[in-house]
Amino acid sequence: MTTIAASAAIGSRLKGSGAQKLLAFASLIVLMIVFSLASPNFLQTSNVIAILQATSVNGVLAIAATLVIITGGIDLSVGTLMTFCAVIAGVVLTYWGMPLPLGILAAIATGAACGLISGTLIAKMKIPPFIATLGMMLILKGMSLVISGTKPIYFNNTPSFPTISTGSLIGSLIPGLPIPNGVLILFLVAAAISYVLGRTVLGRYCFALGSNEEAVRLSGVNTDAWKMAIYALAGGICGIAGLLIASRLNSAQPALGQGYELDAIAAVVIGGTSLSGGRGTILGTIIGALIMSVLLNGLRILSVAQEWQTVLTGSIIIVAVYADMVRRKRL
Repeated sequence: MTTIAASAAIGSRLKGSGAQKLLAFASLIVLMIVFSLASPNFLQTSNVIAILQATSVNGVLAIAATLVIITGGIDLSVGTLMTFCAVIAGVVLTYWGMPLPLGILAAIATGAACGLISGTLIAKMKIPPFIATLGMMLILKGMSLVISGTKPIYFNNTPSFPTISTGSLIGSLIPGLPIPNGVLILFLVAAAISYVLGRTVLGRYCFALGSNEEAVRLSGVNTDAWKMAIYALAGGICGIAGLLIASRLNSAQPALGQGYELDAIAAVVIGGTSLSGGRGTILGTIIGALIMSVLLNGLRILSVAQEWQTVLTGSIIIVAVYADMVRRKRL
């Protein structure tokens, strides 16, 4: 019964996903054409690199959010968890003077531990995901400020740290193709999580929990343990995002992070992942993240005020959720 339930969940999420990804990709192409016609600066190499850099952070966060949303949950703490992981990396590398690999490991492990705590609150204590992760968001925001002393932590003692995001391994191998390492990491994470969702037991139960958690539980599966594992994995991915943004800024900014969860959730929904759970793809999420980055970058180039960019982002989320509701009614 367990295998049947999981297989049914996977079949459900595949239905209509191809059309949704095609629509999202078509929207991305249209946006790029419109902004390139509106401004000759849009397709300049430096601006394209800037778009890719912005997408690397938001895209990794969106991948973490995708895992949670597929289970039928929500995680409002991904932005502040990213910041908290960056602060922990700063403490380990700058304050304690430890080697770079330990700083990287500390950031990812911290993210996984915080994700596990959120998952435990939701699975074991039965606190609604919205409330549990809202509380975690505020806790992590405060802890980042406390640990850092409300001041940025700079990585001047670790010269190689900025290369995590801004260096270019591809550029050194293929001259003239300066793709930042942050973008390479984004696609590596996307490929790894796509494999997890499509080829592993964890992925099957991720979809099954979002489709019909009670049926999975009645079939003898320890749904609490799997849910905690999924939140822990999502938290570890947030740790990777923390490393990317800290290396990009060459500092851990403790006041940064809140608001990133909105862009991540928007990318997930635009990419076709259902907020009701049980359906979604990492490819769709990456396309959604690119749409958000292209849109915000294009609006800045056209000198659209920041407040109107925020209004537009909120409107996109509402439209995307409504489209998902309509699509679910037709399936």
